[in-house]
Order: sequence, then C-alpha cells, then structure tokens
Amino acid sequence: MSMQLDDLREQVRGEVVGPDDAEYDEARVVRNAMIDRRPAVIVRAVNAGDVMTAVRFAADHDLSIAVRGGAHSVPGFGTADDAVVVDLSAMRGGRVDPLTQTVRVGGGATWGDLNAMTYPFGLATTGGIISTTGVGGLTLGGGIGYLSRGLGLSMDNLLAADVVTADGTFHVASEKEDADLFWAIRGGGGNFGVVTSFEFRLSPVKDIYGGPMFFELDQAGDVLRFYRDFIVDAPEELGCFPAYQIAPPLPFIPEDRHGEPFIAMVACWAGDLDAGEKALQPIRDIAPRVAEMVGPMPYPALNSAFDALIPPGLHHYWKASFVKELTDDAIAAHLEHGPKVPVVNSTMHIYPINGACHRVASDATAFAHRDATFATVIAGMWPPDEVSDEAGTAWVRDYYDATAPHSEEGGYINFMSEDDQDRIRANYQGNYDRLASIKKTYDPGNLFRHNQNITPAG
Repeated sequence: MSMQLDDLREQVRGEVVGPDDAEYDEARVVRNAMIDRRPAVIVRAVNAGDVMTAVRFAADHDLSIAVRGGAHSVPGFGTADDAVVVDLSAMRGGRVDPLTQTVRVGGGATWGDLNAMTYPFGLATTGGIISTTGVGGLTLGGGIGYLSRGLGLSMDNLLAADVVTADGTFHVASEKEDADLFWAIRGGGGNFGVVTSFEFRLSPVKDIYGGPMFFELDQAGDVLRFYRDFIVDAPEELGCFPAYQIAPPLPFIPEDRHGEPFIAMVACWAGDLDAGEKALQPIRDIAPRVAEMVGPMPYPALNSAFDALIPPGLHHYWKASFVKELTDDAIAAHLEHGPKVPVVNSTMHIYPINGACHRVASDATAFAHRDATFATVIAGMWPPDEVSDEAGTAWVRDYYDATAPHSEEGGYINFMSEDDQDRIRANYQGNYDRLASIKKTYDPGNLFRHNQNITPAG
C-alpha cells in the first residue's frame, strides 16, 4: 500500500497520512475516545479536487470511505478500519453575502466557525447546541437547535451543496440541479457522498435573551408538565428545552450545590430583546430557581455555552427518540431515570421540533418525522477514569428502555449509536424506499457505509 499512498500524495494538495507516518495515531482520532480504528489512509483534503481524488482512490482500491467533519459522530463514523478517511477539517472557510442573506461554508466548518462569520452581519441560521459540532454532520442528519422553532431545521435552510459522489464526480445539488440528491442529503446523512461546501439561508438574529435555569429535582415533574403544554403554542421566537444536568462548578451556581443533579431549562429568545424577559417569565414562574444565568447575550455565546462539558477524550453512548406527546407515563419514566445521570458531562434533553419544523411536509425532505413535537436524546458522556463504560451505557439503555414505549419507533439519526442500525427504516418512515433508490443511483456499491446506513435498493 505504501507505493499507492506515494502516488496519492502526488495527486492531492492536502496531507496524506498512512499507518507508517508519525502523525497517524493523532490523525485517526475522533471525539469519542471509545472508538479506536485503524484506517488505511487519512486524506486531509484542502479542496474539492482532493476529495474527488480520495474518493476515486477508495473505489479503485476497493476501500470504504469514512467522512470526518467536526468528528462529533457518537458512533465514530469519521473513522473506520481499513478505510479511506476523508478529513475535511482544513476546509473551514466561508463567505457571507449580506445582500442575499446567505452564507457559503466549507464542509469541515464547525458551527462556531459559521457563527463567527455571520454574527458581525447580525445574521444566523439554525445550528446545534454545541459550537464545536460540524456543520456537515448536523445538517445532513437534520439540524436541531435553539432556532429550530422559528427558522426550521438546519437542512430546511440549506439552499445548495457541493457533493462528491461515489464515482468521484462533483455535483452542485439544489432544488434546480440534482434535485433527487438534494432531497436525499437533507436528512439522509452521509449516505450519498462527501459534501465539500454548504450554502445556507440566513435570518436576522444577532443578540438573544436566554440561558440556563436550574430547578430542584423535586420540581422536575412540574417542569416537564409545564414544558409539554407551554411549547405547543409558545411564540416561535422562543426555543427552550428541559435537561437533567449535574451542576458544574460555575460562579452563578451556589458553591455548595456544585456536583448535585438538577432539572434545568435552557431558553433562547430570538425576538426583540426588550420582549425577552417577559417571554421567559412563564418559565421562571414554574418554581423557585436554584441558579440561573439568563439575560441578553450574543447568539454565538449561547451556542458555545456548553462546549466545555464535552471536551475531546470522553467516552460516548447515546440513544434517541421522536416523541409526539409527552405523556404522564413518559414523564414518570423521566422522573425515575433522569436523576441517575452519572456525571456532569452526561445529560438528557427534550428538544422541541414544532413551529417552523411542522410547516415542511414529511416527504419534502428525507427527514420524515414532521409530526413529532419533541426529539429526545439520552447522551451518555463520561471521562473513562470516573465512570466505567458498563455503568455509563447501562444508564443510557435503562433510560431508553423506559421511555421507548412512550415514543415513536424512529429517532433522530444524529443522536444514534452504532447499535441502532435496525431502526433505519423507522427513522425514515415512508421516505426509506425513495432513499434506497437514490442510494442505488449515486452509490450502488455502498462505498459510503460508515453511517446510519441506507442500503442501495435491490
């Protein structure tokens, strides 16, 4: 293979890292430290041409492809044994067009990168909850975040994407060109190619009013019951979600409460700042707050507020479900398992995906669960020297098993683990067969299979 890698090095502008190179062990690492894979080669692409060459190299040598953007994939899909890893982390630049209120950003950009580009213009689009998350992975799976209720999912704001497909060819996918491919990548994950750049619609969002509020655990039932009713017709400028969270050692939390579990609400009012305090008052009125850090702040500040809780090197195991109604029985399951959150890095969130998300038809994009009100994630994340993998995964599985009977069969693919492959059809509902057909067109050999995989039709 060494001779072939030498040939590859002559063809690409970026760095090619093989198993014999000093940088190999560093180059193959992803965020989830439970994942330890040994790819055949890592191509640190710097442009779309590098990506095309890497894809053709993989096809010519009968190797699969793993695509790494932000490297946040919980199952570690950004790497794989004996695969070609296409590492996009050097492709993070972009450009805002203030006249059209759009941004084009490279396939390796994080949401922190994108926010830094758009904030000076007073513009934003729906990103995730953690700013170190890759734009690509989040968008291709859907894109749930603080602004979803008002602006829709990240992928609902996607106008076009540059895609390198399994034959190494370059496509500009949009509603006008390669429309089937554009339909599939909006929710279909990394099944259809490597996206080297994204073009998003932006909206006027600059400073927001919001932040986290912590309530005592014995108020969790009141918080969850309030939330399920309030979010149904709350103003769409308001994004908020409940969370089970162990208090980190932050100055706004009483020192004697650090390390204790709480039920929290995290809110983001993206409307007129002067109306923010009034908009959040119903949440404050649920019960006395133990602590809060709420007020006006730049949107990027909230989008990065929890980054420190998820550093590289943690072990990850997550489960996810879509939920139409947060029933009393579901709340009872949350009240039993949420307080057992094992460590400050672990959490459970219930994101609202109504409002603008509901105004898109279930077959308009690959993301099918447009009738769900909530997307629940049980995110097990722990330092391996503090929590055993057995204990961390047991908390997630027990919690999931208790809530699954009160949830939809499918879940959000960005929050799923490697052992969720049997839920793929349920995740896409009636859109699965069309996705499988498009997969056959663009990737008949399933070159892109390190993902929540859609099998080519036939």
